[in-house]
Amino acid sequence: MESPLNRREFLKMLGMAGAGTFLVTSPWLSAFAQVDQTTKEKVRIGIIGPGSRGRFLMKFILKNPKVQIAALCDVYQPSIDEALKMVPNVKVYNDYKKLLEDKSIDAVVIATPLDRHYQMILDAFDAGKDVFCEKSICYDLWQCHDVYKRYKAGNRIFFVGQQRLFDSRYVKAMKMVHDGVFGEINAIWAYWNRNNDWRRPCPSDDLDELINWRLYKEHSKGIMTELACHQLQVGTWAFREIPNTIMGHAAITRWKDRREVYDNLSCIYAFDSGVKMTYDSVLSNKFYGLEEKIMGTKGTIEPETGKFYFEEIAPAPAFVRLVDEIEMKVFNAVPFAGTSWEPETASKNKGEYILGKTPKADGTSLMLDAFVESVITRKQPENIVEEAYYASALSLLGHQAVEEGKIITFPDEYKIDYLNHSAKIQ
Repeated sequence: MESPLNRREFLKMLGMAGAGTFLVTSPWLSAFAQVDQTTKEKVRIGIIGPGSRGRFLMKFILKNPKVQIAALCDVYQPSIDEALKMVPNVKVYNDYKKLLEDKSIDAVVIATPLDRHYQMILDAFDAGKDVFCEKSICYDLWQCHDVYKRYKAGNRIFFVGQQRLFDSRYVKAMKMVHDGVFGEINAIWAYWNRNNDWRRPCPSDDLDELINWRLYKEHSKGIMTELACHQLQVGTWAFREIPNTIMGHAAITRWKDRREVYDNLSCIYAFDSGVKMTYDSVLSNKFYGLEEKIMGTKGTIEPETGKFYFEEIAPAPAFVRLVDEIEMKVFNAVPFAGTSWEPETASKNKGEYILGKTPKADGTSLMLDAFVESVITRKQPENIVEEAYYASALSLLGHQAVEEGKIITFPDEYKIDYLNHSAKIQ
């Protein structure tokens, strides 16, 4: 069993020449190649949207000695007040365009409602700022495509908040998957279940849409853009292929509280090779939590829990085998069981940990550190934007399939040059 990697060891490994085996699976980790040579640098960052998610990101940013949070911007004063407790005496704006005019700021972190991402990203590019934006990239697919084209035509560093790309469990898991440890991968089952209304408290009803923007169609696509976006990216990362057919169904069945987005949803993503990825989410039962079960002919890996299982497990001890044989004789006599009934082995297979145990970090800290390193070195990591683009695109297409009640085919005009897709010739 391998010992778990702590953050320092993980960074050290990625900075070594021998890290090439990991870079094949996760080329964006190249952002850390010069981590020891940039110790005297300082990046000045402006935070656009220091709400709950923005302040969560700030916690990690403040731990990086190469960063100074230089400015805050929000239209909601309580968010500014809370953020100022973390970074007192910084510049404060209520108009993000004014923050972008500040020449001393090198980069911005955008953690605003989804419907505001598009214009903010483009304005930041135009202002010469490097950009870290929370997922999904944009509210509409055409916006995502436009942002991608602008990014490719410019020279700005661009990251999107897909933290699993930097989670040590997922990095190691994908290397195992791509090395064929689990055989041929034919299916992925991803799910994210909760049992709460997804609402945040607000001081008055007139602020509900501002604070609970995720629940309203004008600002959000709900489950697909807020949850599924993370997990669909894991699927395409594992398959190294983009699905071309999407179908789904959703409804509001539990939380009938003026929300406009669904509280339960299922989608199927079919690949040209015939394999599929299914996505499910319910907000009325948390028992199974969240996971991406990557299922191969030789085994299964669950990156979120950090465990893997092989199809063939060691024989049970003699006593357990004896009990199984007795049970089989008993159940063979029961008509509904039939003579071919055998005890399932899944409950006996406890699995093994990918990194020795489940790490506490989810990749957010490394992701932000990688952004800082890229801003300093002016080197955009390979494939990271493409992975984020397709995560956003598949989320939005899943939402479209649900809304229209149709089987959706990935539009040719929104394909980019990545994996099995090619950009449409203009």
